[in-house]
Amino acid sequence: MTEAGALESLITQQVVTAMKAHDAVRTTTLRLIKNALKNKAIEKRAPLTPAEEQQALATMIKQRRDSIDQFTKGNRPELAAAEAAEIVVIEEFLPKALDESALQTLVAEAVAEVTAASGQKPTPKDMGTVMKAVQAKLQAASLRAEGRTVSELVKKVLAG
Repeated sequence: MTEAGALESLITQQVVTAMKAHDAVRTTTLRLIKNALKNKAIEKRAPLTPAEEQQALATMIKQRRDSIDQFTKGNRPELAAAEAAEIVVIEEFLPKALDESALQTLVAEAVAEVTAASGQKPTPKDMGTVMKAVQAKLQAASLRAEGRTVSELVKKVLAG
């Protein structure tokens, strides 16, 4: 999505399609996405940029993953399954998440850059610097990765 509001209009079209197909879960999830984007734009008092739209969707996914954890702990598998179904719909509007090997390559590149900039190999104390470098690389390439996964990989590389 290159222009502001393009994602919102796409979601509006998808809502109509889902309603015609009588797909209740998809319709509800699409409406949740549309409302989240609209609320974010109202809060900002300006149209959202594509990066801000992606951030809002990533936040929605994170909330649902937290809910799945809670529902699983609370022995409520039907509610966890409903949240998982919503995640599938939300992820359609985000760039593909990086797989483990591509993410490892990206982390290694970021560590090399930080090493080159400081002149010494980063230690676990430099985790914040390395994380910022990895996030910048992800954003520059319009890629996506879960923060927890990135954090674990960076810890492993810096400790080893």
